Amino acid sequence: IPTDGYQAWIQVLVAHLEFFNSFGYINSYGIFEAYYSETLHLSLSEISWAGSVQAFLLLGIGIFSGRLFDAGHFRPLLVVGCSLQVLAVFMTSLCTEYWQLFLAQGICGGLGAGISYTPVLACVSTYFTKKKALAISVTTCGSVTGGVVFPVIARQLLDKVGFAWTLRVMGFVMLFNSVLIVGLANARLPPRKRGPLVEVAAFREASYTLFSVGVFMLLWGVYVCYYYISHYASTILNTDRSTSIVLLLLMNGLGLPGRIIPALVSDAYLGPFKTLIPLSVASGVLYLCWTRVDSVGGIFAIAVLFGLVNGGVQAMAMAGLPFLTADLSKVGTRSGMVLSIVSVASLTGPPIAGALIQAGGGSYLPMQICMGCIMIAGGGFVAAARV
Repeated sequence: IPTDGYQAWIQVLVAHLEFFNSFGYINSYGIFEAYYSETLHLSLSEISWAGSVQAFLLLGIGIFSGRLFDAGHFRPLLVVGCSLQVLAVFMTSLCTEYWQLFLAQGICGGLGAGISYTPVLACVSTYFTKKKALAISVTTCGSVTGGVVFPVIARQLLDKVGFAWTLRVMGFVMLFNSVLIVGLANARLPPRKRGPLVEVAAFREASYTLFSVGVFMLLWGVYVCYYYISHYASTILNTDRSTSIVLLLLMNGLGLPGRIIPALVSDAYLGPFKTLIPLSVASGVLYLCWTRVDSVGGIFAIAVLFGLVNGGVQAMAMAGLPFLTADLSKVGTRSGMVLSIVSVASLTGPPIAGALIQAGGGSYLPMQICMGCIMIAGGGFVAAARV
C-alpha cells in the first residue's frame, strides 16, 4: 500500500475516532470530578484516581498492544478495545458507589483504551513519510473533538435527564465511532512475528532515553489543568456548574488549532522535538501565571492559553515517537515502550496535584508552582535529547 495517499488519511480518521473515544473522554474528566465531589463527598485526590488509572492503563498497556500490532493483530485489538470502552461507559452509568466507578470507568475503560490506543497511533505513522507530524496531530485532535462533544452532552443533558442517561448517550456516541473504527482499520506493513516485547537496546540511545524522561515529566503535568480548572472556577471563583463546563469545553476546543499549527510548523521547519521545547516551557509559565488569576475573566483567559499550548504539547509529544526509530516494523514496540513508561506519570500526576491542593488547605498555589516547574524541566530534557 503506498504512503501518503487516500488510504493513509482513512487511517488518520480511524485513529482520530479512537482518540475521540479514549483521550476525548479522559480530557472531559473534569465534568465527572465536580459531579463526584458533590454526590460522593470524596476528596479531590481520591476522585482523581479513577481518571488517573484510566489514563495509566491507556498508556501502560502500550508495551503489549504495540508489540501485538507489530505481530499483525491490528483488527482483533480494535474489536476488543472498542468493546471494553463502550461497556465501561454503560457500566459507569449504573454506578452508585466509588468502588463501582473505579472498576467501570478506571479499570474497564482504561483497559479498552489501552488495547486500542497504541496500535492506531503506530498504524498512522507507518503510512506517512512527508506529513507525519501533521497526520499524527490530526489524529490527536480526536481528543479535542471528544473533549468538546462530551462536555456539550453533559451541559445539555446532565440537569435534564440525570447522570445515568447522560452517560448512556455518551456510550451510544462511542458505539457509533467504534463501528467505523473496526470497519475502516487497515494495517499497511506485513506482520513482524518475532521480536522482543521490550527492546532494551533502545535505551542505549541517548536521544531515546532523554526524550522518554522529558515526555514523562510533560505528561506528569499537562493533564492537571484539564482535571482541576473547572473545580478551581467553581470553588475558588464561585462560578456555577454551567460556567465551569463551558470553561473546560473552551480549553478542549482550542486544542484543535493548538495541535494543527505546531504540526504545520514541525513538518515545514523545525521537526517535532524543536517544536515541543518552547511549548513545554510556555506551559510551565502558564501554570505559574495561574497563581495570579483571581477573576472569572482571568480564568477564561488562562483556559484559552492552556488549550492552545497544552494541545500542542500533547500533539508534539506523540508526533516525536515515530522519529525515535528508523525501522517502521519496530514502531509499535518502541512507541509502546515510551507510552508504558510515561503511563506512571499520567497515573500519579492528577492525584499528586489533588494532594498538593489539600496540603495547601484548599489553596492551588503549591500545585501550580510544582506543575509549572515540572513542565519547564520536561522541556529541558527534550532539548537535551536533541544535543
